[in-house]
Amino acid sequence: MAVNRYDKDEELNVKVDFSYFGMLKKYIKPHIKSIVICVITMLVIAFLGLLPPYFLSIVIDKCLPNKDYNLIIILGVVLLVSNLIIWLFQRIKAIVSHKMAMNIIQNVRSDLFKHIQKLPFSFFDSRPHGKILVRVVNYVNAISNLLSNGLFNMITNIFTMFVIVGFMFAMDAKFTLVCLCGIPIFACILLFIKKRHRKAWQKYSAKQSNLNAYIQESISGMKITQSFAREEENAKIFDGLCGESKKHFMKSQYIGVATARIVNIISVATLCLVYYYGVGRVDSGAIQVGMLIAFASYVSRFWDPIIQLTNFYNEIVNVGAYIERIFQMLDEPLVIENLEDAKDLPKIQGNVKFDDVTFSYEENSPIILKNVSFDVKAGESIALVGPTGAGKSTVINILARFYDIQGGKVTIDGNDIRHATLSSLRSQMGIMLQDSFLFSGTIMDNIRYSKLDATDEEIIEASKAVCAHDFIMSFPDGYNTEVTEGGSSLSAGQKQLIAFARTLIADPAILILDEATSSIDTETEMALQKGLERLLQGRTSFIIAHRLSTIKNSSRIMYIANQQIAESGTHEELLQKQGKYYELYQAQYKFLEKM
Repeated sequence: MAVNRYDKDEELNVKVDFSYFGMLKKYIKPHIKSIVICVITMLVIAFLGLLPPYFLSIVIDKCLPNKDYNLIIILGVVLLVSNLIIWLFQRIKAIVSHKMAMNIIQNVRSDLFKHIQKLPFSFFDSRPHGKILVRVVNYVNAISNLLSNGLFNMITNIFTMFVIVGFMFAMDAKFTLVCLCGIPIFACILLFIKKRHRKAWQKYSAKQSNLNAYIQESISGMKITQSFAREEENAKIFDGLCGESKKHFMKSQYIGVATARIVNIISVATLCLVYYYGVGRVDSGAIQVGMLIAFASYVSRFWDPIIQLTNFYNEIVNVGAYIERIFQMLDEPLVIENLEDAKDLPKIQGNVKFDDVTFSYEENSPIILKNVSFDVKAGESIALVGPTGAGKSTVINILARFYDIQGGKVTIDGNDIRHATLSSLRSQMGIMLQDSFLFSGTIMDNIRYSKLDATDEEIIEASKAVCAHDFIMSFPDGYNTEVTEGGSSLSAGQKQLIAFARTLIADPAILILDEATSSIDTETEMALQKGLERLLQGRTSFIIAHRLSTIKNSSRIMYIANQQIAESGTHEELLQKQGKYYELYQAQYKFLEKM
């Protein structure tokens, strides 16, 4: 059962678990030198940026009354040099911070991708693939902006605030307290707004995730959409999702704009108070005009970092939720992984044994196989038949250890597969599933996928064996013909034959064919059988097929039903028993007669 769909919000926790930020330490630690460089450059930039108001007060209060033009020139030169330093340091900070952020993001994405490839099938069955994609792309991008800009801007803004207050206290402590009187008012308003702003952004993020999931699902199912003329209905669903995304984005913007306007009002009110109080002090001779102008400038500048820090807090909350999702995925348990005592399997001979095996796909879900036992000798071909859902594919999924069993033991050549490394197990198997997925690239690339060092001659030989060579050579570019993602430019039968060649090129000791000929026409299947007879020699094979004509020559046929192997024997033996297999064979034979 799916955990969520495109129309179900993936809720982000309202309360951020900041412990997830600690998990970024291992990615940040190698870049301490870059962080130090960025912090130093930002602090220098912040300090130099606050010199102009102070210099202006000196010019007005001292230089002009005393006609000290030399000091004005000196101050002008200092400002010019400081601006050049600011430009240089901004460039250094931008290069270093963005390089650092991109390196961190690359490492996070790489770890995510490697981990995803090891997750069990149940993980991908339980959620839309678009919601997995949004974590690897969009959420990680949000971290990039936080690392390259937000974090350093926060340090700069805090430093700027303290420097401004320091400058003001150095000039007049009493006047400074008047200038800071608006902070308590702003703090009260911020406490009221921040929770709503955070919720609005989190809701928008959830709607974006839904939109991404629906786009991915729609692209994957485009042929079905057009086959059933669902374009208009799907467009309505998409418009609805876009509308939801837009609504919550605008809500977050309204709150953000309101926060900025409130800060602006408080800033202007404070500035008016400064002028009102300052003019009185100028009249009394307590301060000079230049100092009043400097204070007014610093008060205006003081509220800018407060706005930035407010926005940064909201960003921290949003990115914190993203980081939580990212590391939740990295924490997703690898249900199927190498045990601590796992060892590489030696070269497989092909003796397979199921010993009292019991299996269900999930805890508390129906049992698929119960106390199933059988022996397969090296080189035997075993056909698995039975009703849909009886457990035919389950047998091969267990053998390849895509799932672990709840009871019993599965061995290959006497080795328990749970104590074998996954790579040494699966690399010696040739598995062809019913879904013949092809990757973007050439036909040659797709066949070579299972054996990277395969020569062109080996690929051609394997293609001939599965009757794929003729249709491949009918293309203008032959084996260099480009295949689109999923193989949509080829027929279902052509894709299956290419997938067959890809499986056989690996020269596996155990060959698994799950409905491998389901999309191949009868004439091609007859030719293919001849090639398979030679290729199956010396290999243990498990074949699942609904067409009984394709398995008649198997060493043994096992009929699976009611969690057990109901019948087992050769084609002739099972027909003589006139049991389940006989009924299946008769039903299929009569069906073909009517056609």
